[in-house]
Formats: sequence, C-alpha cells, structure tokens
Amino acid sequence: MPFTPAALALRRVSAAGRRRAEGWAASPRAVDVITALSCLSLMVLDVPGLAEADNSLSGLTATLVLAAGAATLLARRRLPWLPYLVALVLLGWLHELTLIQFALYSLGRFRGRTAGVLATVGYVVCAYTLFNLPGWPEHRADTLSEFLSLVVPIGVLASGVGIAAYRQDLVAALEDQRAETAALQAVQDERTSVARDVHDLVGRELTVLAVRAEVLAARARGAAHQKDFDELADTARRAHHMLNETIVHRADERATPGLEGLRALAGESERMGSPVTMDIADQAYRLSPLRQTAVYRVVQECLTNAAKHAPGEPVTVTISLRDGRLRAAARNALPALAPPTAPVSSGTGTFSMRERVESMGGTLTAGARDGMYEVVALLPAGLGR
Repeated sequence: MPFTPAALALRRVSAAGRRRAEGWAASPRAVDVITALSCLSLMVLDVPGLAEADNSLSGLTATLVLAAGAATLLARRRLPWLPYLVALVLLGWLHELTLIQFALYSLGRFRGRTAGVLATVGYVVCAYTLFNLPGWPEHRADTLSEFLSLVVPIGVLASGVGIAAYRQDLVAALEDQRAETAALQAVQDERTSVARDVHDLVGRELTVLAVRAEVLAARARGAAHQKDFDELADTARRAHHMLNETIVHRADERATPGLEGLRALAGESERMGSPVTMDIADQAYRLSPLRQTAVYRVVQECLTNAAKHAPGEPVTVTISLRDGRLRAAARNALPALAPPTAPVSSGTGTFSMRERVESMGGTLTAGARDGMYEVVALLPAGLGR
C-alpha cells in the first residue's frame, strides 16, 4: 500500500487493533511455551502413579514421555491436531487426561467450532472404547456414571472454552475491520468535500475570468487584441466545463464556509455550553478560499469534539501566520470528571481533519498534555503566490 494519507490512517487503525487483540501477550510463542510448561507441570504430578503402574516406565522415562507430549503444544497454532493425536495416544497408553484438555482447547481456539466439536466427539468415543477395555484405571472411572461425570465433562469444557475464545477473536477482528472501514470512509468523505470546495471556488473564479475576458473582447471589438480576449474567454469556459466533468457537484450541498463562518461556529458552541475565545490574525483573511475552508473544517471538528468530551470547558482558538506558515490551534481543558453519559462518536473526526490538512501539504497533531487537549494544524500560507 503506498504511503498516502489514507494509507497512513489505515495503518494507524490497524496498529491500534493489533495492540488491542494481542493484549498482554506480547509474543504468541511465549504464550505457547508457558502453556506447554503448565501442562507438563500438571502431568508431572501423575508420575509417581505412572511409575507404579504396570506400564514398563520408570519415574524418569515417564517424565520424558510426558515432556515430549507437552512439547507438541508448541505447535498448537499451526498444527493443533498434532497435540490432539498425541494426547489420545497418552490417554490409551498411560491413561493421562491432562494433555487432552489442552489439546481440545487449542483445537477450539485456533480452528473454531466445527473442529472443536469433531475433536470432542472423537475424544469421547475413544475414551468410552478404552473404558470398556481391560486395564482402565480402577480409580479413574470404574463405573459408567463416573465416566460420564468425569471423562466427558473434561473434554466438553476444554473444547467449549476454546471455541468461545475463537469466537471472541472473530468479534475483535470484525471490530478492527469496521474501524478500518470507518477510517477509510472518513478519508473518502473528506476528499469528496475537498473536491466540491475546489469545484465551487475555482469554478467561480473561472466564471469571473470568462466574463471579464468577454467584456474586454467587446471593448476591443475591431482591435488587434479582440481575438486574444475571445480565445481567453473560450479557454476559461472550457476549463470550467472540464472541472464540471471531473468533479461531480451536488447542487443541494453548500460549499464549506471560510474564516467568516468561524464566528457562527463559536456561537453554536457557546449555545451548547462551551464558551469559545477566538484570536484570528488579520492576514488570515487574505488566505486562499481553499485554505480557509481547511481551517474551518479543523476548527469545526475541534469544537464538536470539545462539546462531546469536555462539555462546559472553555475553548481557545488561535489562527496566526508566521514565516509563510499558517497555524490553526484549538485548546481546551480536560474535564475533571468523565461525562455522565458516553458521547456518541464515530471516532473518525481526526482522520477527516488530518486528510484535509495533509492533502494541502500540511501536518496535524492532536493530543493531551498538562491537563489540556490541543489540536494544531500547520499549513503553507500560500500568500503572494
């Protein structure tokens, strides 16, 4: 994926999703090692009994066999059927029930419901067959009721827990996918908004140019420059037509206001309970209309977020120009207490702001520091071009 603003936005969402999905487990390999060691430590408790049983194993050899069986859990993500088959062998040979629990959990956890159910059925059938053969341990399940109350629940519970974890992973993956889709949609919507603003603002200038060229052509009728003015007017009309063909303009949607619309935004914010202080440099009004709409969008999103997440807190908006750079900043104090009800938010506003600013060669930063939340957008001023 190329390093466009949209791609970078999606990378940020994907990284956040991966961190949430992994949780405390920084390394799946480390989890597998801990799982194998846990299984071995439980099976080692049975070694004295295995050494006494008539199975031709000593305490040392029984430990080595159990260790080899537990080691198969290291492959439980890629080959979950391997520890399962080994567990069935140990079940028939040493009457060991510990490994089968870990194996059934792993199958449900990494292969889902179908594999988990099939493995559980296979385990129950195998265990019941062994139950009916001579040599089953007397104190494990010497009656059918004990078999049904001990051997069967062990497998069903282990597999059920694994399947539940598998479903939870699917839910987390779906949430991540929805977040990526929402981020992509936010970026696409902002690009569409930018395109419409370009259409309205540039189209208006092209119309003025065409009309002005026609007026000059009429005044220069019969003169040497009349043809040049006519060609200029025709070029402006063709450019406007190409703009209409390239960018789909919906007449029912208004163009984004410029800096003149910020006072109205401040009034809306104050009516919602968040007073706004604005400091706008006089030079900012000389910015191009497209840059003014970018500033308007950033301030609009900042005031909306402040009303949602810090209701009642005053907001300071500063728009200044220095060294050929436009700086638009919005600051508000973080609330001492969380809002009584969680705000309704899609979580994509920052992506929209960043897409708008980066599409014009600028940068946007947002974050909390020293009890304040600040959003800063830096853009080339473009004055004098």
